[in-house]
Amino acid sequence: MRELVPIFIDTLIPVFLIVGIGYLLGPRLEIDARSLARAAYYILAPAFIFTILSRSDLEADVVVRVMGALALTSFAMGFVALWIGRLLGRPAKVTAALVLVAVYGNVGNFGLPVITFAFGEEALPLAGVAFLTVNALAFLIGVTAATWHRLSPMQAVGTALRTPALLVALPALLVNVANVDLPLFADRSIGLLADAMIPVMLLTLGVQLAGMGRPHISRDVLLGSGLRLLLAPVLTGLLVKGFALDGMAAGVTIAQSAMPAAVFTSIIAIEHDLMPDLVTTTVLLTTIASAFTLTAVLLIV
Repeated sequence: MRELVPIFIDTLIPVFLIVGIGYLLGPRLEIDARSLARAAYYILAPAFIFTILSRSDLEADVVVRVMGALALTSFAMGFVALWIGRLLGRPAKVTAALVLVAVYGNVGNFGLPVITFAFGEEALPLAGVAFLTVNALAFLIGVTAATWHRLSPMQAVGTALRTPALLVALPALLVNVANVDLPLFADRSIGLLADAMIPVMLLTLGVQLAGMGRPHISRDVLLGSGLRLLLAPVLTGLLVKGFALDGMAAGVTIAQSAMPAAVFTSIIAIEHDLMPDLVTTTVLLTTIASAFTLTAVLLIV
């Protein structure tokens, strides 16, 4: 128990404090969450990923194994959510919403600062790899689930591949492999944008949560929350052994799988009219409950 307290205070409290600032001041200052989110999505996140991947010295086989474990987790969670929804006789839209929240953890504006505080700056490259992997696959699976009644999977694939953070991954890796030194002005500009990503994304999360309104916690919300916060890290914990991951690599992989449902799931749900109240409430509940579940996961890993 003594170890739980410092993990909670030193790792999670700083994250929740910044989220809380956004939650409390966002509406009062009339901050536009959509503009903040778009700035982070199109500018700050690509700069962050470029900085991480162009400078890191990660071993290629470790990267492949982390990506493999997280990819398998995403597909497995989608299948389990689909199976449970159908087993319980839930409507097709509810089942699709369960798939969406089960596969899409908040590995960006929540996961990255948690990983930094829990494992140190040296864990950021691995966290960045997890960020890319989970976002690409979760967006693909989630949008497919949300639109399987009217769009083809290939359209979802094309949308996922146009994600700005993914587009900069290849140039960043080429810069890394070729050991290219960027001009100082470019390196500093990209670095400043990268440094701004985590605090801006945390504030954005708070502003977005403030705009969600009063939650209605139903059985489906509890089911989706359990899949995201409990089953996902357990499943990943089993998979990391099969992928021969240990130490920090295993810890980062499991911790990123334990993150609450991503706020972007609400955007997908609203955009495609996929039970937005259910998805939004699940995001809010998992974010709050993760203060306790993440503390336990970080203690174990």
